[in-house]
Amino acid sequence: MRQRPQLPGMAAGGGAGLPASALRGVVDLGALAAKPQATAAAPAPAAPADGGAPGSGPAGDGTGSIASPLVFDTSDATFDADVIERSMTVPVVIDFWAEWCGPCKQLSPVLERLTEEYGGRFVLAKLDVDANPLLAQEFGIQSIPMVMAVVGGRLVPLFPGAVPEAQVRRYLDELLRLAAENGVTGTADGQAPAELPEPPMDPALAAAYTALEDNDLDGAAQAFRDVLAANPGDTEAKLALAQVELMLNTRDLDAGQVQADAEAKPDDAAAQIAAAELDLSTGRVEQAIDRLVAFVARSAGAERDVARVKLLDFFELLGPEDPRTAVGRRKLTSVLF
Repeated sequence: MRQRPQLPGMAAGGGAGLPASALRGVVDLGALAAKPQATAAAPAPAAPADGGAPGSGPAGDGTGSIASPLVFDTSDATFDADVIERSMTVPVVIDFWAEWCGPCKQLSPVLERLTEEYGGRFVLAKLDVDANPLLAQEFGIQSIPMVMAVVGGRLVPLFPGAVPEAQVRRYLDELLRLAAENGVTGTADGQAPAELPEPPMDPALAAAYTALEDNDLDGAAQAFRDVLAANPGDTEAKLALAQVELMLNTRDLDAGQVQADAEAKPDDAAAQIAAAELDLSTGRVEQAIDRLVAFVARSAGAERDVARVKLLDFFELLGPEDPRTAVGRRKLTSVLF
């Protein structure tokens, strides 16, 4: 499967990155959350009769209690087929767990039972963070249990921790409502996920990605520009070009020197932009935005305008659904007017 460049803000890993389509439209259901409920948290499952560890199920994953084709393990190697591709037709809930995690052994049986109860309106992918550290890192998992979902290739954060079952149901109901609004209304057929063939790609775009995979950043940038010259509305090429140009702008920078220049030249647009681009390329998105907003606030004329335009480029790169884009736009507006 072709690899597309990662968006800024996603931790870099040594393995395959998540496709850009999975990262552009992050939908946060955190607003749903859950006033405290009187319902008690699900009790830890009792030890099975065979003397196995509590919560260990037929699937052998150490957390589950139900053997079901709607519940399956996923991994770094199979994630695209298991989750991203499948999410185009049915929501995929992801249970991040580990064998040593006690709360996981409380939550996972609840998730598995509800997956069965909802009758295939979503499926449950279980990801062992110890066995798949790169993928856990890319999702920014800092504590478990953690539950997320993917709908139509879009990441939907759900909730952390072993929350009460009533609260889990509300999150799942809201997830299904969101999925219906986005046309993802399929029902799982109870079969294990199979890898789907990738749709054909425009040859010019394929050539651009080939250059990128060969680490030919200059060639990739020119190839994406050629794609856009022929089709200015190609949003995938536009996003990819912005990412490649960021790589080009930062690949030869000395981080220490860039920081020193930015501190020594607070009123120099080029120095501030170089530092902001370096921040963005290493995932310090908020710092990059705040640096340029502060420069716009204290500058005037052409230098102020070039920093403003660079900020707009950052917002385009992050995408309108990224909450940091909305926050950054508000900050920029507040210093402009």
